[in-house]
Amino acid sequence: MDGDTFWQALALMLVIEGLMPLISPSGWRGMFEQILKLGNGQIRFFGLCSIGSGLILLALLA
Repeated sequence: MDGDTFWQALALMLVIEGLMPLISPSGWRGMFEQILKLGNGQIRFFGLCSIGSGLILLALLA
């Protein structure tokens, strides 16, 4: 993976992350209110699952 691919992937991630607040700001706000109610361990678990899913997807696409 070269540097250009990394920056393209980062840019695509930002576009995807920006879709929810653009399309449904109230839904986005509600989602964050629910996340704030979770404990630190639960948030870490979801972060770990996200990292694991990303790594598996990268391995499958490589």
